[in-house]
Amino acid sequence: MPPDSAVAPGTRALRVEAVGSARLPTAHGEFVAHAFRDRSSGIEHLALTMGSPSGDGVLARMHSECLTGDVLGSRRCDCGEQLDLALQRIAEQGCGVLLYLRGQEGRGIGIGHKIQAYALQDSGLDTVAANVALGLPVDARRYDFAADILRLLGVRSVRLMSNNPDKKVALEAAGIPVTELLLHAVPQHADNRAYLQTKRTRMGHLLDPA
Repeated sequence: MPPDSAVAPGTRALRVEAVGSARLPTAHGEFVAHAFRDRSSGIEHLALTMGSPSGDGVLARMHSECLTGDVLGSRRCDCGEQLDLALQRIAEQGCGVLLYLRGQEGRGIGIGHKIQAYALQDSGLDTVAANVALGLPVDARRYDFAADILRLLGVRSVRLMSNNPDKKVALEAAGIPVTELLLHAVPQHADNRAYLQTKRTRMGHLLDPA
């Protein structure tokens, strides 16, 4: 059964509703996949849980959808490797939650614009400059609905796996305290080095220099 999406009288209505839950065996062990629907956009998101991830200090990751990295194995980014690492870390602890946030491709610009941005990056622009050249936001993502998913799962605070301090700020602004920011870096290589350096120097991500 999905988590209860009801709210107490007098409280703010949640931005998401539970759709369903089912067992999900993976290469890292057995998770439970919980589907949620954003009430305003209709976009559906997943929460993968292991153990009983509720209460305080829950090991968690908010992972933005990345078709090119997560599914196609693109080496231009670190997304697919970060997704795999997060599932591995949760499995090693035996408890935690990974939020797979759909509609956030290319930091929220969509797959078509992302491919256009790739072409501009091949001509010499970095990821930030490419978005600006297309007249798009550098980062259009939001995380208020992610906080509501965590609430429905019974999570009160998290140990967040992320190199992006903005995610910590956004989650806490949405009412979910981050008790610890756990760095979540994967190895750099020739194809993603410039991408990661731009994250570090222009977006404030907590990454070591190449």
